[in-house]
Amino acid sequence: MSDFHPRPDSLPGIFPVFPLAGTLLLPRGKLPLTIFEPRYVAMVEDALGYGRMLGMVQPDGHVKRGATEPDLFRIGCLGRISSFAETDEGHFGITLTGVIRFRITEEVAAGRGYRRVHGDVSEYLDDLDLTERPPGVDRATLFAALREYFNRRGIDANWDTIRALPEPALGTTLAMVCPFEPVEKQALLEARTASERDRTLLALLHMAAMDNDDGGGRPAS
Repeated sequence: MSDFHPRPDSLPGIFPVFPLAGTLLLPRGKLPLTIFEPRYVAMVEDALGYGRMLGMVQPDGHVKRGATEPDLFRIGCLGRISSFAETDEGHFGITLTGVIRFRITEEVAAGRGYRRVHGDVSEYLDDLDLTERPPGVDRATLFAALREYFNRRGIDANWDTIRALPEPALGTTLAMVCPFEPVEKQALLEARTASERDRTLLALLHMAAMDNDDGGGRPAS
């Protein structure tokens, strides 16, 4: 476990955000990212010099912020750059470790082309509690639903790696990597507790299997 464990009063109130549809960061989850667009390279450079913190948030495609950029979902996750490397081309490979969710209260002036927000973490302080809690779904039930989901979508999975994941990393990792729709990813992010997120994950796996049944999806193997 990382030694980095911030106090609520040490977290930034204003920070950059990386809007990326279909990408989910959860507290204690680890998200690898390749950063190459100039404004986001600038964002990482600035974050490295200011606490290594930046937020992941999905664009809300149903709402237009302006002529060129979509609005953002109100809930995102603040992460810390826990590893990084720079390529010869000036790109970054980073790993973002989820710290705490936030609610966007307002968007503030952009910095070097990237977006910044004021994020309120007060309703998500439990994300900082590292106490181990029982999962919301038992492993056997989750694995059965996951196998059906992978089979129907033709996804090859490394089951040895999946089975080796401890709690709560199992539910967190699966919620982040399964290719759900953006609105479904948002539902996982906004689940109040990790146990509720596990139950939402199970429901999404079951619904995806039923959708494939109705739509002529790939048969289970």
